[in-house]
Amino acid sequence: MDAFKTLSQRGFIYQTTDDDGLPDRLAGDAMSFYLGIDPTADSMHIGHLLPLMAARWLQRFGHKPILLVGGGTAMIGDPSGKTDMRQMLDRAELQHNAARISSQIARFIHCDDAVVGDGPAAAIVDNAEWLIDLNYIAFLRDIGCHFSVNRMLAAESVKLRLDTGLSFLEFNYMLLQAYDFYVLARDRGCSLQLGGQDQWGNIVAGIDLTRRLLGRSVYGITVPLLTDRQGRKFGKTVDGAVWLEADKTSIFDYYQFWRNVEDDDVKKLLFLFTTLPADEIERLGALVDPEINRAKEILAYEATALAHGAAAAARTYLAAAGRFGFADPESRIETTSAIVAITPAQVAADLPTVTLSHSDLGDGIWIARLLVLAGLGNSNGAARRLISGGGAYLNDQRITDVDLEVGPSDFVDGALLLRAGKKNIRRVVLA
Repeated sequence: MDAFKTLSQRGFIYQTTDDDGLPDRLAGDAMSFYLGIDPTADSMHIGHLLPLMAARWLQRFGHKPILLVGGGTAMIGDPSGKTDMRQMLDRAELQHNAARISSQIARFIHCDDAVVGDGPAAAIVDNAEWLIDLNYIAFLRDIGCHFSVNRMLAAESVKLRLDTGLSFLEFNYMLLQAYDFYVLARDRGCSLQLGGQDQWGNIVAGIDLTRRLLGRSVYGITVPLLTDRQGRKFGKTVDGAVWLEADKTSIFDYYQFWRNVEDDDVKKLLFLFTTLPADEIERLGALVDPEINRAKEILAYEATALAHGAAAAARTYLAAAGRFGFADPESRIETTSAIVAITPAQVAADLPTVTLSHSDLGDGIWIARLLVLAGLGNSNGAARRLISGGGAYLNDQRITDVDLEVGPSDFVDGALLLRAGKKNIRRVVLA
């Protein structure tokens, strides 16, 4: 498939400025395109990922990304999606934030010319280079004359703020973002801008300005705004945003955010936030409870690997599985994800271990007795109540028979796992 079809199939496209011409343009010669991120905080959050993942796909199809970290526009503040004015930051704070965000971008979009096979290396630029020293009078004469106030007031990002108040400072944001597109088209041959659906008015303004000043056709794509069932922006929790920097959101909490998504959202999120093949995602997304939990594990592992690296994702997957259990301990559900190489044995080795003699086991041992020997029950009666309440697990399978006999065949490589509830786990090995 070509770039446009892939973006469409995976759910990245909300609107384009040229539905007829852009697919052919993306299927032809390589384009330079840009995505802007204002460094208003010292980390991106999950809300930034959707356009970033779209940029990753475009790069894989041979198009050159320009990642614009808006050290200049962040001094103004984008009113889009905000009910009041953003906090003003000074140059030193913005430079610090920009450096941190640039390092995060490099986890998703490769910026190294030595990388082969994933498209041309991205350029990371800061629009402070051309915005900070602008001559205000010259800017108004040369750029402001091309903007209609009536059209600016009709933009969704402006209309939503008219009732609550929009400062003249913020009203200028559209001109500056449009000017960014013009500068990148003029100096770097950029011909496409990516952005969230709330950026539509700003993108169209940049396209119009570039056409007027350069006589050149350029394009825009917006990605959809994702919301949860409560209508909140995707990536928001009761505790706030889910950040990409581990000192703001721990890697474990980041993994668990993805692991705990709604069943109905798994397929959509696999398409958007992993690079797994489409046919595999269709199969994983069609799983039902409890197998759908394996699809959630895969989603969480893949998303964490992108944000924090494969090694951190593997450690976090094992830590979560050690606490809550594996969704598919025998790897019966096929996947191309590297998660298949991470085995239950790797977490079992770090679990509290109880040794059982062959004489204690004999031909079989009553499950309640085994739970007591493993320290998961104070008495046979307590163990029976644990089983009857659905809180006891053998090798990650819920125990439903209080009279179950555990025999040698239940041990795999001389060991088995017992669990009481979500977190209390014991490894039982034969002496």
